[in-house]
Amino acid sequence: MAVNMLGMTENEVAGICGSLSITGFRIKQIYKWVSAGKDVPGMTNLPASVRASLTEAGYGVFLPKIEKKLVSSIDGTVKYLFSLSDGELIESVVMKYEHGNTICVSCQAGCRMGCRFCASTLNGKVRDLHYSEILGQVYAAEADTGEKISNIVMMGIGEPLDNYDNTVKFLHTVNSPDGLNIGFRHISLSTCGVVSGIDRLAEEDMPITLSISLHCIDNEKRKELMPVTKKWSVDELLAACKRYFDRTGRRISFEYTLIAGENDSVKQAAELAEGLKKHLGRMPIHVNLIPLNPVKERGLGTSAREDVKRFQDTLISHGINATVRRKLGPDINASCGQLRHSAKQENEENTEKKGDTP
Repeated sequence: MAVNMLGMTENEVAGICGSLSITGFRIKQIYKWVSAGKDVPGMTNLPASVRASLTEAGYGVFLPKIEKKLVSSIDGTVKYLFSLSDGELIESVVMKYEHGNTICVSCQAGCRMGCRFCASTLNGKVRDLHYSEILGQVYAAEADTGEKISNIVMMGIGEPLDNYDNTVKFLHTVNSPDGLNIGFRHISLSTCGVVSGIDRLAEEDMPITLSISLHCIDNEKRKELMPVTKKWSVDELLAACKRYFDRTGRRISFEYTLIAGENDSVKQAAELAEGLKKHLGRMPIHVNLIPLNPVKERGLGTSAREDVKRFQDTLISHGINATVRRKLGPDINASCGQLRHSAKQENEENTEKKGDTP
């Protein structure tokens, strides 16, 4: 059985080497190559016998395979459809900014959270990603683009706090000076509201940016849009946010996808502002407004530009800092989940056609 060494600690590498009678300075050499995302055949300063021992035992550095790549002609955003070792498909998006390159990574194959507006949930959750599979997306993107990734957002397919242990291991690994050495302050994690995970994350002492996918402050309406609210109410979620801020001192960003006729009225904007202030007190608040990228199967529409502006102005008039997210890669549907869903549909259709062949 193949074992992915990507992201392993030096002690873990030493354990593998010990089992293969590889000793001395070779261990550190192998660890340095592994930390650089280099597979065994490319470990050029190792004797052929050492490389053969690792390969024959099934050890290597295995990156996701690019199945499809879309590049925006508008802003250079790159969207990847990756396949994993078992054939599961995930997505990553590389976004180019003046301050550096940001990658949005997936943490699960599919998602079980069931948010009504999201393509990632259409086929349900198949499995969690191992931390090496999350990390592999960063290395694979760097290898393909030839450019350094300087910022990471965990906002792709899946709920990071529903895959807690692998998420935290990924965050520590990507921050390691021996690896990608990306500072925690250059990492953002988005959750739909897994309260137990937010409380655990607050104790990890990682100064990342936490983003809450809120999308509605009315509890009953949010249940319709986001089933996670049936387990943790809006009150419980915002209380967890306050605890997180009190423990870490880190500002939380609230993501709010605007859906026509669902959550985009001036009245709802005022309720959002007052609700956030009521629950969070003097905690600094930032709301990131996101015009919906429609998913055909969901039947939901994007708010008109003037409605987005009215919503933003209402929040600001109530003392809430609110910005509208710039849409990147509009010509390639850069939001996560859609490419994976389309590929799965194509695979199912091809399978059906093969089954119809006499």
